[in-house]
Amino acid sequence: MVPAVPPYDERLTAPRSWWLIAAGIGVACALTLFPFGPLPLLCGLVAGTALASVCVSAYGSVRVRVVAGSLVAGDARIPVSALGEAEPLDAEEARAWRSYKADTRAHMVLRGYIPTAVRIEVTDPQDPTPYVYVSTRHPEQLAAALRAARETSAS
Repeated sequence: MVPAVPPYDERLTAPRSWWLIAAGIGVACALTLFPFGPLPLLCGLVAGTALASVCVSAYGSVRVRVVAGSLVAGDARIPVSALGEAEPLDAEEARAWRSYKADTRAHMVLRGYIPTAVRIEVTDPQDPTPYVYVSTRHPEQLAAALRAARETSAS
């Protein structure tokens, strides 16, 4: 019997401060329409806040999963058979890998508001990508889930 792969599913959501900024943009839109009366002011508040909130939600949230023998991070779906060892990165090491240690060929699912990450080697000889960098709040759990999925797919 094949052991079950521990599920990994994480949604990286935008910080609360971004939502406050979205509300501030709505207020700014309302204030620009203030000279035209209360109805345009209210429409500006609602429309500005809604548009800014959609932008925050679209950029600010990305889903990271290990499912069906693949790493799914944002729009990328990479089979674990094409991946090597996953290295959990603490805040300091993650900062290094997203700045001076970074390779321009790497695929990065980077969210600057998440301090920790996982760096995963790409072992597929046909793929020029040296590694995948994935921001995550739980780097040890993601690395363990990838390890388990790779062992299961090798069986």
